[in-house]
Amino acid sequence: MLYAILCYANEETVFSWTKEEEDAVMAKLQAVQEPIAKAGKLGPVGRLMPTTTATTVRKGREEPLVLDGPFAETKEALLGFYVVDFDTLDEAVAFSKALSSVNPGSSSYEIRPFYVFRPGETPT
Repeated sequence: MLYAILCYANEETVFSWTKEEEDAVMAKLQAVQEPIAKAGKLGPVGRLMPTTTATTVRKGREEPLVLDGPFAETKEALLGFYVVDFDTLDEAVAFSKALSSVNPGSSSYEIRPFYVFRPGETPT
């Protein structure tokens, strides 16, 4: 089953890292990702730019509203995601725990079952 693992953290902290701090964190995350990638279970991984670069389209009464910024006000923001193919939720939890253990500061990883939606095809 595919799982989306959504990474949340305090973006003020993350985007204030020096290049050396950023490189160190990314090296640790890469070490956690590598065995999953070698097993052919790691799909797309993405990092989002800060919420200050976000634009939200929200349904309005007559016309959609286009707003600057993220949808929700929160201390932790969605900073990135993984798409992984694991047989069980326990595997996704273990991978998320490993990511969390090498990520400095407070962070959380939300795990959701995921399917690739292509109109006209049956989701798997």
